[in-house]
Amino acid sequence: MTPEAVDVVVIGAGPAGMSAAIAARQAGASVVLLDEQAAPGGQIYRAITQVDADARRLEVLGPDYGAGRPLAEAFARCGARHEAGVAVWEVTRDHQVHALQNGGVRSWQARRVVLATGAMERPFPIPGWTLPGVMTAGAAQILLKTAQLVPTTGGLVLAGCGPLLYLLGWQYLRAGVEISAIVDTTDRADHRRALAHAAGALRGWRVLAKGLKLMTALRRAGVPFFTGATGLAVEGTDHAQALRFEAGGRSHRIEAATVLLHQGVVPNTQFSWSLRAEHRWDEAQLCWTPQADAWGELSVPGIFIAGDGGGIGGALAAACQGTLAGLAAAAQLARIDAAERDRRAAPVRAELATQLAIRPFLDALYRPKLRVPADDVIVCRCEEVTAGDLRAHVALGCTGPNQAKSFGRCGMGPCQGRLCGLTVTEVIAEARGVSPAEVGYYRIRPPIKPITLGELAREAR
Repeated sequence: MTPEAVDVVVIGAGPAGMSAAIAARQAGASVVLLDEQAAPGGQIYRAITQVDADARRLEVLGPDYGAGRPLAEAFARCGARHEAGVAVWEVTRDHQVHALQNGGVRSWQARRVVLATGAMERPFPIPGWTLPGVMTAGAAQILLKTAQLVPTTGGLVLAGCGPLLYLLGWQYLRAGVEISAIVDTTDRADHRRALAHAAGALRGWRVLAKGLKLMTALRRAGVPFFTGATGLAVEGTDHAQALRFEAGGRSHRIEAATVLLHQGVVPNTQFSWSLRAEHRWDEAQLCWTPQADAWGELSVPGIFIAGDGGGIGGALAAACQGTLAGLAAAAQLARIDAAERDRRAAPVRAELATQLAIRPFLDALYRPKLRVPADDVIVCRCEEVTAGDLRAHVALGCTGPNQAKSFGRCGMGPCQGRLCGLTVTEVIAEARGVSPAEVGYYRIRPPIKPITLGELAREAR
């Protein structure tokens, strides 16, 4: 199959991807945007263009969600081609993009590629986290956005840390959902550490004001709040029954059939790792981030990364980064000159600096604690490998995640290490007494998404 030639392929239709497509197309480049969902929006603005995004739905989800509609409408007008329902399974270093769509195979030969694949929720490996009834807060929010599904019986607890925890709680209140408790792991030491970044927090006062508004609304509604929680564990046999934890010097047990866990998000780096791009361990965000220049270009020439896939910054920062990547790609293709690129980029860079100013404060305040579990806790859900198994492998000479595959199949399941990768790195690092940077990460190979041999054979024809 001969790949379709195009100037720029953008992968991901969230704020970064839509903004990159708009910028590159307005600069005169031909643009194809590929996304798995049926409509643009990504995770943060998921289903924003659907006809049922009525006043009531927008009221429940809030103004930050509604702000995605103008961006989606601008993308629809820009002239870029949107290919929906596309699962990209490989991006090559020479800019070929291979994907599945409607059961068939598609390929594009791009002159430039923009990766805008966003973030994933950080693993939250605690006892009982694999029980039915335990989900991530992000997954629960997707159900709310796409299908208006909410927990209805048996009690609901939101546990962990980070702004999404309060946002989802606030959205549930507006949807009429009763919340049994919010269990926050943030403690006084986190607040003291965050104060060192107070200047940036003041620049981002609008974000702080939104967060305070959410928490105030939850407290006024009478939702029980627990702070500084430690020792979280979900109780249950065939299904979640309760969350137990320590807080305020006491032990607590809250009955709940639904437990929603969250301790922040991390970059989705599957494509950048598969490209053998350079990465670094980010000690502030406790995750791997791809190395990129000021325009988002990776160490692989002609491939850019924009948005949370390159480091967590939020939706508005992602849109700015997408615009910069789109402008840079267009300039490299001589659609605009460097002076015009810089002129268009100047106000975007100023806005990006404003949006990122608060990140050090938030990273310090919501630094996740429950990352390295006890021996009996499952780390790799696909292959049912526990933290104790990993430590035993280290004792036998295992030095990193790739060796862990040979010792016990860790990371070799359907998720390809997405759900366990960071935990595996940190468990091995702790067991060896070295830094996560020294341990490294899985060697990610295509296919990034599942593809059958029959589908591969059809692409070869």
